[in-house]
Amino acid sequence: MASKTSVSFLDIDDSFDPRKQERESDEVDVCIVGGGPAGLSAAIRLKQIANEAGNEAFRVLLLEKAGELGAHIVSGNVIEPSAVNELLPDWNNPDNPSRFESATPATHDKMRFLTKNSSIPIPAPPQMNNKGNYIISLNQFCKWLGERAEEVGVEVYPGFAASEVLYNSTDGSVKGVATNDLGISRRGKPKPSFERGMEFNARVTLFAEGCHGSLTKQVIKKFDLRRDSQPQTYGLGLKEVWEVKPEKFRKGEIVHTMGYPLPSSTYGGGWLYHFGDNLVSLGLVVGLDYPNPWLSPYGEFQKMKHHPIYKSVIEGGKCISYGARALNEGGFQSIPKCAFPGGALIGDTAGFLNVPKIKGTHTAMRSGMLAAQAAYSALTSNPDSGTVFLYDYEDALRSSSIWSELKQVRNMRPSFHSPLGLYGGIMYSGLEAYLFRGKTPWTLKHKEPGDHAATKLASECPKIEYPKPDGQISFDILTSVSRTGTNHEEDQPVHLQVEDWEAHKNDQWPKYKGIENRFCPAGVYEYVEDGAKEFGVKFQINAQNCIHCKTCDIKAPAQDINWQTPQGGEGPKYFMT
Repeated sequence: MASKTSVSFLDIDDSFDPRKQERESDEVDVCIVGGGPAGLSAAIRLKQIANEAGNEAFRVLLLEKAGELGAHIVSGNVIEPSAVNELLPDWNNPDNPSRFESATPATHDKMRFLTKNSSIPIPAPPQMNNKGNYIISLNQFCKWLGERAEEVGVEVYPGFAASEVLYNSTDGSVKGVATNDLGISRRGKPKPSFERGMEFNARVTLFAEGCHGSLTKQVIKKFDLRRDSQPQTYGLGLKEVWEVKPEKFRKGEIVHTMGYPLPSSTYGGGWLYHFGDNLVSLGLVVGLDYPNPWLSPYGEFQKMKHHPIYKSVIEGGKCISYGARALNEGGFQSIPKCAFPGGALIGDTAGFLNVPKIKGTHTAMRSGMLAAQAAYSALTSNPDSGTVFLYDYEDALRSSSIWSELKQVRNMRPSFHSPLGLYGGIMYSGLEAYLFRGKTPWTLKHKEPGDHAATKLASECPKIEYPKPDGQISFDILTSVSRTGTNHEEDQPVHLQVEDWEAHKNDQWPKYKGIENRFCPAGVYEYVEDGAKEFGVKFQINAQNCIHCKTCDIKAPAQDINWQTPQGGEGPKYFMT
């Protein structure tokens, strides 16, 4: 791979702008953006196919914005092993020296409906049966997949943040991506450390950015990929990993909860997974179509941990990790067109999460494998053709288990939009799970135009006061952020783009009274008292705290916050998430 261009600022005229200089470039067969389960599975399958065909020169390159694979990954995670069994059949074989060693077999499931001080056993729907599944750290799993990818010849480049989609001037098709320039000051001026970004040109580009990818947004808009689908709807998942006392550890146990602490107008639920050696993963998912702007998902999560079902497990233990990430909840009716001229969308960036099953790793991996097969066939069957179209991938999706699995549960999540809220959704979902099983002739719709529009004015909703963290079970937000390992260079352009901070504040503060600092799980947004400003507050963005969850881009009522990737290698450095 060619090296990046560095610029010396000695004796350079002030009018010289190095960002206008030509970038170094590299030519590959397939470029994959994102080192999560989908991107890594696509890369591995592409090289497996190429190597089996004796085509070792076939170049597959994977770019990951995190400094190392897995560092930006956060998930529950109970994995259904069907896809990894197909991709790497010996992944969990004790005789395999490079097996994934950190998979805990699921032993038994529990489902509880919580009130403030008690829990009521309720039957878990069949989709949540975890027999044969494994509790894992997706962070560790992606690191392991990266090693397998490099073994088969994938070129893996962590720390390279793809920030621009490149298009062919002749027909507008995607021809690759470019990474962002490094060494730009907060004021947008090149610094002495400036390095020009790099272009990666490919005949096929696969976007595997995860939920609400910054480049995926652009591709969806350019090619109108949502023309036949409903809006995506999202949740915010907040998670901690605890080391608990041995007498409280029940290896392989899986507990899911509904109800408390969330109000009945808000979709969501919690989990408690026992895995590894005395480790417990616990978290809360909050649907981002919640109406009350006073609600804080982070505050709800900290409150939830004081419920006896959680506190009894983690009390006396040690919190070792925290993370948060938006996730797609739209399911079947929100899947966009996934193929476009020059590439395709794979994994959670396309929205393949099975919400009732609370699983998306197997569908993400399988979509990457299907795209890999389609891409290799298209590239080798017409090696001298111009733009590549992966319409075989669209066909493969529709005939795959991904499609049938998501179609069967398509009505469960939107049923919670009924006037009965939580209780109506539970009743209808029970009918779907046990009786209808997806065979109804109707498909329920998600709210238009998106989760941000569900937000009511602050004056219309009851104010929510959260208890002060005790420092033992619950924690203040900056303590939690410190557990993410997040780091951003301060002197760089703010990657959370708001065109006019003062205009944003003047419009949004009177309506929502600081919703941004409540929906953000990392303390990025603040309204600071300032008597010299209109309404007595100043809007502030602490971009260094950003853990790349994308919630702001989704939930901001005015839709005027645009999340862009910062410099490569920055952001959270998750451990065991």
